[in-house]
Amino acid sequence: MTSTPVARPDEVRRYNRSTLLRTLHLTGPCTRASLAGELGLNRSTIKTLVDGLAGAGVVAERVPRTQRQAGRPSLLVLPRPEAAVVLAVDVRVGHVALALVGLGGQILGRDGWNLRERTRTPEEVITRLVESAGPLAADLGVRPVACGISVPGVVRRADGHVHEAPNLRWSDVALGSRLTRALDMPVVVGNDAELGALAENLRGRATGAADVVFVSADIGVGGGVIAQSASLRGGAGYLGEIGHMAVHPGGRPCYCGSTGCWETEVGEAAFCRALGLPETSSRGRVVAALRELRADDEGARRRIGDLAEWLTLGLVNVVNLFGPELVVLGDLFTELPAPVLDDVDRAVRARSLVSRALGGVRVRTSALGTDVKLLGAAEAAFEDVLDTV
Repeated sequence: MTSTPVARPDEVRRYNRSTLLRTLHLTGPCTRASLAGELGLNRSTIKTLVDGLAGAGVVAERVPRTQRQAGRPSLLVLPRPEAAVVLAVDVRVGHVALALVGLGGQILGRDGWNLRERTRTPEEVITRLVESAGPLAADLGVRPVACGISVPGVVRRADGHVHEAPNLRWSDVALGSRLTRALDMPVVVGNDAELGALAENLRGRATGAADVVFVSADIGVGGGVIAQSASLRGGAGYLGEIGHMAVHPGGRPCYCGSTGCWETEVGEAAFCRALGLPETSSRGRVVAALRELRADDEGARRRIGDLAEWLTLGLVNVVNLFGPELVVLGDLFTELPAPVLDDVDRAVRARSLVSRALGGVRVRTSALGTDVKLLGAAEAAFEDVLDTV
């Protein structure tokens, strides 16, 4: 007969402390009573935890700005953003964005720069990132304790090794280890769509959903999957390249070496073709052309109907494969006119066997805008930080 291991009191306290802090980080200010109810702890335990965190300068308490009931107001417990700060970086094909993000998800400051082909090398990006992060932190008077980086490519999550990021023309880049040394802090590197899914699940449209797929269209198309409230990563972290799902036999050649990949039909170049723009058009011009279609529902359907059909076809495959309750569309897909998005939503519900079985999988657009992958990078960095603050 084997005995069940019993957790020591100090282990229980650490667990309760990090759980309470994670709750405040993600949900914002709460009363002690609501924390007790949310975490299933008694009020004396909550008091001990909050008093300890307040004494350490990690949380603060304040009177609510509005009081709905008579009597003494319940104090709100809120995280202090400067108590734990991470550096978040979103590397895209044409731009790098970085931000310092405080406890609670508040962006304290940001910087960024455009990339050209000659400045897109790993060496250039790493050098510029290190040179930018220090002054930004000094200006804000904070010191980041970890870094999260979003990269549009195949990333080994264990050590941040970028196996391939074709649109950046990167191959076999030890990004995680190089930046860990250069920044002198723990660094987490993730696929951009995986981190987009994480952000949507924790702070965006998919908050509270256990099974989610995030699909984004930039130069390429990527996907991130949340399964049973956890990121699905596959072998060694290599998952999410749904843009290279073959959907059109005999279609356009793809840079990956295959033909008829989904992203050749719904990526940025496909948007340009549908809108009658040169494939080299800037992102701003593509977005402006899409917004012009919002005043003409039928015109929008005519102009981008084929692209919407390819989008639907791919999403039906994705839904049948992963069975999410929600699909969140990001980046360029958020600019699709509402009638087109409604058509895609209805078609996926009707044509996906799994969607019908689930009672109708919803297709929605991201509410986090261009910060979605930046916030995802921040949350990846916070995963271990919240256990040690």
